[in-house]
Amino acid sequence: MTRISRRSLLQTSLAASSLAMVPTLMPSWAKGAAPSEMLNIAAIGVGNRGRADLDGVAHEKIVAMCDADSAILAGAAETYKEAKLFTDFRKMFDEMEKDIDAVVVGTPDHTHAAPGCAAMVRGKHLYCEKPLAHDLLEVRTMTNLAKKNHLVTQLGTQIHAENHYRRVVELVQSGAIGAVKQVEVWFPGNYTGGIPSTETPAVPDNLDWDVWLGPALYRPYHPQYVPFKWRGWRDFGSGTFGDFFCHYCDLPYWALNLSHCVAVSAEGEYPHPESAAQWSIAKYEFPARGDLPPVTLTWYDGGKRPAMLSEVKGPLEGGAWPQNGVLFVGEKGMLWSDYGSHYLLPADQFVDFKRPAETIPASIGHHKEWTEACKTGGPTTCNFAYSGPLSEGALLGVVATRIPKGRYEWDAENLKVVGCDEADQWVKYPRRPGWELES
Repeated sequence: MTRISRRSLLQTSLAASSLAMVPTLMPSWAKGAAPSEMLNIAAIGVGNRGRADLDGVAHEKIVAMCDADSAILAGAAETYKEAKLFTDFRKMFDEMEKDIDAVVVGTPDHTHAAPGCAAMVRGKHLYCEKPLAHDLLEVRTMTNLAKKNHLVTQLGTQIHAENHYRRVVELVQSGAIGAVKQVEVWFPGNYTGGIPSTETPAVPDNLDWDVWLGPALYRPYHPQYVPFKWRGWRDFGSGTFGDFFCHYCDLPYWALNLSHCVAVSAEGEYPHPESAAQWSIAKYEFPARGDLPPVTLTWYDGGKRPAMLSEVKGPLEGGAWPQNGVLFVGEKGMLWSDYGSHYLLPADQFVDFKRPAETIPASIGHHKEWTEACKTGGPTTCNFAYSGPLSEGALLGVVATRIPKGRYEWDAENLKVVGCDEADQWVKYPRRPGWELES
């Protein structure tokens, strides 16, 4: 066994998403500070993952923090004592627009686009958690705004900065397993909301429920949504797709130079129309890219796994397969990987295998990449030209599992599932008045 370890709007965007993995960004100093100075950063959403992002940019100057939960905000303020505090990002921009160079968005999925677009319209560089937004039109709008305003952007796929992913990408791109026409990606967990409660408990004193809802249609507060369970409900999150697709599928998108697919087929089981799926399977078909052949990528979650795993020996003892990971199926062999380990298969075929030279330089850190690029003009490795299509892949999976089972062509230019008008409601969600996107 060979084990290698350790860790208009729509049309303009297609040109941006076809750029190389690490495109050269245009100089953006006019919208920031001089390279020798510290950035003035505003953080929107400072609990849980948002707090980790805030701490990730703590080497710069945190001038403002915003969160709909005053208790979370107060906790962050104990560390970042000089930052001005807000519960509504709109008020923050009204008062501090001229004092902010860059913005970090670490809110729930449904409130990524509103503050993210507001920041970019005002010329602020943007770091945003994954997936980039809550629906496909939001993602495309954010991708286009970043390109139009020449802004430095980064998606919060922190695993992208690890050396391990770089070594896997080098193996695939070196031809170690030959041309890849099939990728299988599986993750056992799921985020499903279940059945919505009919109870209407009082809103906690520390939570501004109206701001937390943001653009989502109004519904009464319930603890089954806040703080983290929001991911399992369609109005707020994207289920398992929203949490793990951008992490695991980042690897094949990077290694195989993937962007927009041309067809999709999917199925899933939903306990309630308002809930995320209990399990999902989505198959994406990508066209040839230069000398690279067409490829299919299939995603499985909620306990579903590729059928081929029962027919082919895996890398673990007794030929077992790990509980999650990415499997590249090439003409000369296979490569399985997760976040920290990878194996070339079949093992006996790679006993004397010599690794290709390391050609992808180490990252200075996912957050540091972004802050340094804000000062120098780039590049970042998960800028929206790359991570916009990646996020669209995650959200297209949600769309495909919601519509009648079948194979559908995907018109990426127009964000349209061909031959299925029913899909439109999932491409663009309704928004509450007052929360329209700035573009």
